[in-house]
Amino acid sequence: MILGSTGSIGTQAIDIVQRNPDRFRVVGLAAGGGRIDLLAKQAAELGARLVAVADADRAPELARALAEHGSAATVLAGAEGVAELAGAECDVVLNGITGALGLESTLAALRAGRTLALANKESLIIGGPLVRAVAAPGQIVPVDSEHYAIAQCFPHVPEDELTSLAQGHTHARRDEVRRLVVTASGGPFRGRGRGELEAVTPEDALNHPTWSMGPVITVNSATLVNKGLEVIEANLLFDVPFERIDVVVHPQSIVHSMVEYVDGSTIAKASPPSMMIPIAYGLGAPGRVPDAAPGLDFTRAQEWTFEPLDHDAFPAVRLAGEVGAAGGTAPAVYNAANEEAVDAFLRGNLAFPAIMDTVSRVVSEHQRSERSSGAPSADLTLDDVYAADAWARARARELLTGRA
Repeated sequence: MILGSTGSIGTQAIDIVQRNPDRFRVVGLAAGGGRIDLLAKQAAELGARLVAVADADRAPELARALAEHGSAATVLAGAEGVAELAGAECDVVLNGITGALGLESTLAALRAGRTLALANKESLIIGGPLVRAVAAPGQIVPVDSEHYAIAQCFPHVPEDELTSLAQGHTHARRDEVRRLVVTASGGPFRGRGRGELEAVTPEDALNHPTWSMGPVITVNSATLVNKGLEVIEANLLFDVPFERIDVVVHPQSIVHSMVEYVDGSTIAKASPPSMMIPIAYGLGAPGRVPDAAPGLDFTRAQEWTFEPLDHDAFPAVRLAGEVGAAGGTAPAVYNAANEEAVDAFLRGNLAFPAIMDTVSRVVSEHQRSERSSGAPSADLTLDDVYAADAWARARARELLTGRA
């Protein structure tokens, strides 16, 4: 199953499938509904038997487009239709949906016992306790390049399968890990102070120096919100406390993340800045897909640099650490407020630094409310997550329209 098939992650996954027809077969596809003809074309070419569209109003249009492309796929509609598809019979569900809408599909895939190739980090972040409660060990294969890299830096080869004379390829114990180092490109505004960010435009923010992504995640990379979300994701996936997860700026985007061990050694995963490698591994894990993407060219001189993150100009990572440590519905509030602020920025209604100003204020108000109410976060429910998401969006919109 490929969820978000018409987006960046989904189209790359389909490319991998089409290059490896003997290894992969697509059972179902899902997308938001913004590119109906492409979704129908994908379904026809891949022979998918199920197709879901999150925008239920576009289901009739999808049915017509499928017929025009000669596909007899069954159409599922709405968020519940996408979740139903995620839980249908298959081996792997690739969740490449953007934003909080991916949570129910993540839960459906996990409850059905599917391997979840997770590119939709938001679903894990906002529903962390819910996801962890239903996920079996090893059921989630991270597709974010950073978390894929960290997982690769925890090598595991059973003793009876070792083929080399050298020992030491066995799984490192958790108490041997000193810290995780998540790398960040720094985005298009690396090196600029806050004052220099006031005049940047959406076009400037969408001009990422190393990655080609959708508009929301590209702006999140420019604000470093994406890196803040990845810090929370790393904590949830690998059970390493926030104080032992660092972010370092690496403009070349060659080293995708690192694990430092207590003896002072650091293992890094390096490859060109391409999502094809982690996507291919997500589809084929635990085996690798040959020639998923070109490797590094060590026949030419190259430079890899690492810089500390400027938390004053880019406060998103530090705030994310606080939100992640608070737990409960705080990550949902952080994510929802950011999505609203990014939308306002892309429409030209908000200055770039005000994205994080808005997120910070909404998060602060939520935390004050939580403290004053004494509401417990241990028994988090899906309704709690959606209520916090809705409140944060409404409050952000109030702030953004100046009604507050």
